Amino acid sequence: MGNRPIVIGIAGGSGSGKTSVTNAIIEFFKDRSVLMLQQDFYYKDQSHLPFEERLNTNYDHPMAFDNGLLMEHINQLLEYKEIEKPIYDYKLHTRSLETVKVEPKDVIILEGILVLEDERLRDLMDIKLFVDTDADIRILRRMVRDINERGRTIESVIEQYCNVVRPMHNEFIEPSKRYADIIIPEGGQNHVAIDLIITKIQTILEQKVIL
Repeated sequence: MGNRPIVIGIAGGSGSGKTSVTNAIIEFFKDRSVLMLQQDFYYKDQSHLPFEERLNTNYDHPMAFDNGLLMEHINQLLEYKEIEKPIYDYKLHTRSLETVKVEPKDVIILEGILVLEDERLRDLMDIKLFVDTDADIRILRRMVRDINERGRTIESVIEQYCNVVRPMHNEFIEPSKRYADIIIPEGGQNHVAIDLIITKIQTILEQKVIL
């Protein structure tokens, strides 16, 4: 591995607790350099499509993501080069013209529902995690989030879950669990699993220093 950064992939269904696991790792290593790269920022640019067509975008399908750009950016970070991370405008359903400058760091956490689905992304990872949480917990968390943070109605959340989220989870997200090095039940509440992952990261960082 040499002196290149560590890449940790954290996948799991919507509402599984991926962000809680990520935040726990970042909080522990606050004195070291850790960055989070969310796959959600890398939805494809749809500015060439009429707005009505953009409304039909299935954001839970692998084809919704620009993994080519994501891999390009990860490879730049692996060479300790800064990137211009895209911003996605959910109101316009396309990529914003603005970007965010991201400085390279020693630990890169790549988080997203489908980060383990793409073999090319998996090949860039040193540690692959899957946060495995029961479907009823995931839908309740998603419902609270979408109603409180995105102004959605209960009916619209349920309709989207039944028509898009659940079938995409079963077809693409759940099968990607087999590629994980570690499966974490119940996400951020699983302190034992998080402690083990932190210990593993510490070991790799120490080996980097020795090298």
